[in-house]
Amino acid sequence: MGEPRRVQQPGPEAQGRMESAVGSLRVLDFTLQPGLTLNAAITGPLLETGFSAAQVEISGGALGPFTYVMPAASPDATHAAWYSAPFTPQGTTRLEHGNVTFGRKDGASFIHCHAFWIEPDGSRHCGHIMPHDTIVAAPIRARAYGAAEVETTADFDPETNFPLFTPHAVRAPATDGPRIAFARVRPNVDLFHAVEELCRRHGFAAGRMRGGVGSIIGARFSDAPAVNDYATEVFVTSGVVAPDATGALVADISLSLVGMSGVLAQGRLVRGDNPVLITFELAVEEAAP
Repeated sequence: MGEPRRVQQPGPEAQGRMESAVGSLRVLDFTLQPGLTLNAAITGPLLETGFSAAQVEISGGALGPFTYVMPAASPDATHAAWYSAPFTPQGTTRLEHGNVTFGRKDGASFIHCHAFWIEPDGSRHCGHIMPHDTIVAAPIRARAYGAAEVETTADFDPETNFPLFTPHAVRAPATDGPRIAFARVRPNVDLFHAVEELCRRHGFAAGRMRGGVGSIIGARFSDAPAVNDYATEVFVTSGVVAPDATGALVADISLSLVGMSGVLAQGRLVRGDNPVLITFELAVEEAAP
C-alpha cells in the first residue's frame, strides 16, 4: 500500500480523532413529497418522529429544480478543499440513490446529502446536493435510521475551518433493544479503522453501516480502478463490521464517489488505505456477531 495518503489541514490537529454518541435505534420508512425542498421533505418527517440524529438512505423519484456542487481545490490556504461553482441542470433529474445526514445548523434542521443521479440529457453524475435549492419533483423513497438520545449539530471545526456535523449524547439509550452509534471522523484517519473503533468503543460485537456521507483522499478499491483526485464526495453503499477468525473486528465497506476531475467510481474499498479528507459522518447499527 505504501505510505498513507495525507492532506494538511489549515488549523491545529485536534487530539481526539473521532466524536461519537450512541442511541436507541428507530427506523422510519417514508416518502419525500413532491413540491417540497429536499431539506423540508426529509427533515419534516424526522422531526415529527422525534429524531434528533439520523442517517437516511434515499432512492428513486426525481428532482427539479435541482442544484449541486462537486469537490474542488481550495482557492486559498484557508481550507484543504472547497466546492465547485453550482450546477443547475434544466429539466427533471432522476435520482438513483444517495445518503443523507440529518441534524441542525444555525439552530434550524438541515441535511448533508451526497447522491448519484441521471440528468435530463441522460448523463450520470454524483455530488453534493444543495438542499434548499432543490425541489422534489416525483416521490422519493427514504429509510431513516435515527435516535432521540443523540443530537447532531453543525459545529465549527478549527482544524478544517468548516462547520461539520457532530453527534452529541443527549441522554443514555435504553438498556434493551437495538442501538445505533453515530460518529464524525476527522481528517487523515483511515475509514476502516474508524468504523472498527466505533464498534469497539460502544461495545458492539458486530455492526452494519447505515447511510454514511463524507470525503476521502482519493480512493483505493479492490474491484475498481484507483481514484487519484485528492478531493472527493462519497457516500456508503454497504458496510459491515464482524469479528475475524481471531475475534478482531474487521470492516468491509463499499461506496460511490465523484472526484474533483468529475470521475465517477463505485466499489469495495481496500482496508487501511482510504483516509478521510475533511470529515466522514457515520452511523453503525449494532448487530449480532
